[in-house]
Amino acid sequence: MTKDRFNHEKLPSRHVRIGPQKAPHRSYYYAMGLEKEDIDKPFVGVATCWNESAPCNISLMRQSQSVKKGVSSDGGTPREFCTITVTDGIAMGHQGMKSSLVSREIITDSIEVSMRGHCYDALVGVAGCDKSLPGMMMSMLRLNVPSVFIYGGSILPGKYKGKDVTVADVFEAVGEYSSGKITEEELMELECVACPSVGSCGGQF
Repeated sequence: MTKDRFNHEKLPSRHVRIGPQKAPHRSYYYAMGLEKEDIDKPFVGVATCWNESAPCNISLMRQSQSVKKGVSSDGGTPREFCTITVTDGIAMGHQGMKSSLVSREIITDSIEVSMRGHCYDALVGVAGCDKSLPGMMMSMLRLNVPSVFIYGGSILPGKYKGKDVTVADVFEAVGEYSSGKITEEELMELECVACPSVGSCGGQF
């Protein structure tokens, strides 16, 4: 991503990087720790759905640091930002489920607004749950800038009584408990081991 690989005067970021009239814009970038050599490079948005709402997304901030290193190593200046997400595994069985599908559109809109508002030249998106994946990719299609989508990875299965289990087994176990087939203690044992790591759940909701 060296300077002579393309015409910087045609990049979206020219509106915030290049020329005397953009001195106030550059002042903001200096305030955030950028140097002149950083401002002279293409700006690459690094969007994640990091939050503490569910295991699907809680590791994405750490993953984004590696993405930023990769962008920097190839001559770009990474600019990280987050968007929201609603995770079906928790927003299920109550009023929160009404927020699930609409969250996809909010994710798309928020990424598009941030990218356009700050004139980023390219986008790397990192997402981990079932509304954030399409939401992120929809924004890439709308923006029509060079984009890379990265899946945050899947949760490992748990082990219960010698078998692999996922959160889907916990949902099944709730029904078994309700019908008297297992005890509350067995249900609790299962819920404590079904999701042993971070990552997108094994439910495929």
